Amino acid sequence: MAIRALLFDVDGVLLNSSATHRRIWDAWSDLRGLDKDLVWNLTHGRRPEDTVRDAAPDLDPTVERKVLNALMAQEGDSFPAAHGATTLLGRLGRHPWALVTSGSRGPVHRRFKLAALPLPTVQIYGDDVKQSKPHPEGYLMAAQLLAVDPTDCIVVEDAPHGVTAGNTAGCTVVAVATTHTSDELSAADACFSSLEEATPHLLTMIRFR
Repeated sequence: MAIRALLFDVDGVLLNSSATHRRIWDAWSDLRGLDKDLVWNLTHGRRPEDTVRDAAPDLDPTVERKVLNALMAQEGDSFPAAHGATTLLGRLGRHPWALVTSGSRGPVHRRFKLAALPLPTVQIYGDDVKQSKPHPEGYLMAAQLLAVDPTDCIVVEDAPHGVTAGNTAGCTVVAVATTHTSDELSAADACFSSLEEATPHLLTMIRFR
């Protein structure tokens, strides 16, 4: 296997954002009279607009995105880096890597700055794709921009939708069980309890190709 690049999801992988996002979606669910657990289960690895369409088809996703943005502004943008993220990204050296997230560019840039994490040249956001995860478009786009075949890429994900996207793109998928159980991530090629635990495996795979 000729692993040449790493493609990272952001929330739940490089940033510990799950608790904050849960508070935001719970607050929105309360505002709209929706079941919190049902809504939360629709959020992982997806654009907010896609979650709104499934959770409340009668609501305007564009309007609700503004409501969600306001709730996010109340929380602030201080999301801690995941354990192991600083070490892993610092040791990649010249090996190409990218972000592939359903989030938005501005918030991710602010959060990475506050968490003292570097940003790669290639960054794919929810607004950059026509179809979000579990569709593979984001990962295929990242591989193309890096000039690397998808089969030579490792996708690092924490959610089943992301695992499906990576698999469908033809990438090797390494999951971290930070927001879902290992059973829920069983479609991945390998699963670790955290990014920190996965780091030696990822560095070995990308260096010895």
